Amino acid sequence: MRRAPHVLIIVQNLPVPLDRRVWLECRALVNAGYEVSVICPKGPGDPAYAVLDSVHLYKYRPPPQAEGVVGYAWEFLYCWLRTAWLSQKVWRRSRFHVMQACNPPDTYWALALLWRTMGVKFLFDHHDLNPEVFLSRFGKPKGVAGRAQLAILKWLERRTFRTADRVTSTNTSYQKIAWDRGRVPREHTAVVRSGPDTSVMRPTAGDPTLLRGGKHLVAYLGIMGPQDGVDGVLEVAKRIVHDRGRTDVRFALLGFGDCLEDLKEQSTAWGLDDYVEFTGRVGPEQISRYLSTASAGVGPDPLNPLNDVSTMNKTMEYMAYAVPVVAYRLTETVVSAADCAVYVEPGDVDGFAQSLLDLLDDPERRAELGATGRRRCEKVLDWRPQAENYIGVFDELLGFRSKGPFPDGPAVLNASGTDQWGRTLVDVTDDAVLRAFAADRGHSTEDTTVREIG
Repeated sequence: MRRAPHVLIIVQNLPVPLDRRVWLECRALVNAGYEVSVICPKGPGDPAYAVLDSVHLYKYRPPPQAEGVVGYAWEFLYCWLRTAWLSQKVWRRSRFHVMQACNPPDTYWALALLWRTMGVKFLFDHHDLNPEVFLSRFGKPKGVAGRAQLAILKWLERRTFRTADRVTSTNTSYQKIAWDRGRVPREHTAVVRSGPDTSVMRPTAGDPTLLRGGKHLVAYLGIMGPQDGVDGVLEVAKRIVHDRGRTDVRFALLGFGDCLEDLKEQSTAWGLDDYVEFTGRVGPEQISRYLSTASAGVGPDPLNPLNDVSTMNKTMEYMAYAVPVVAYRLTETVVSAADCAVYVEPGDVDGFAQSLLDLLDDPERRAELGATGRRRCEKVLDWRPQAENYIGVFDELLGFRSKGPFPDGPAVLNASGTDQWGRTLVDVTDDAVLRAFAADRGHSTEDTTVREIG
């Protein structure tokens, strides 16, 4: 192939670059010599078209929030039609050679079939298990309507797998589903984990104002849907603040989703508003500030058919910022965090609250978990080897020789001493400094955790 191949990436559930995995994929493709375009919904204030870091972004106005079966059907149809129209616009600017669709939903195989007539390959980037999402939200259906909805979701998933020329999975559990349920040939699948870029995700000096008069900040970062268990964070906060009288602990819930307003109402009803902060949608700067300040990060995801086999990005993001983690013991959560987290048996809210308090009251334990978590991110979970796997799929599919190879090990750290927002970086290359920072996040008056680099 003479010219650089052009990859069109389709995302429906999040705008880009807010979707961190997709943005990392875009940057990896660009750095490897590919041309990249993305079609996705608009975020607040986003233009319809922009070029960001050499990535062409085409965005449409998102539909109103869906309610009920008819609402979701209309949302899928609306987004599909807007995406199809924009894909023609992308084609007129520059013909693309691969269309990558990221689910949910599992509807873009039909668009892939249309573009296949023009010689376009289809890569399915498997982000979610839609049948398991249904089961986790509503349980096993008993009525005719529920069984029909589940059957449709399974059919759409099968069509997506069967249409795809290649499948990239976020973990080995998802890959096995592609093999077994999707009947995708093993050689047509690859695992590309959503690892953090540890050269970018680095802790800085903590921000004491985020403590709002408390001693410890506990962070939740992620989507707030029915299956995410964020209501469990409020249950834990209620036990810690009211039942155990620990008014020195603050909770920051970073993110948005269908349950956000209900969670705010519940917080107020339980008298937690002085202790719980809802930030809403957050970007990299806010994530960095909060996770650099948090004494612990929580993974409240309940055990269900979806969560047990899904990789929780928040777990790895906590670890990248040397934040000790408390989480329910789920299969893929343990794969990600290994021995770098405190695990609680699923559903044990009292045990979760006690484990969290024990961790907050033990700076040595926080130092150990925070430092080993950061090191695991650098050596095992970092995005760089995942990027190499990801680019390899496109190279093999198209017979293209991309730029490379990728350097071994984690990326070279910025030696300027500050991040892009001017905050002082923690010297994560120094084990003693990293452990001291993980112990108190720079909150003590005798702070030695932050060091100018260079």
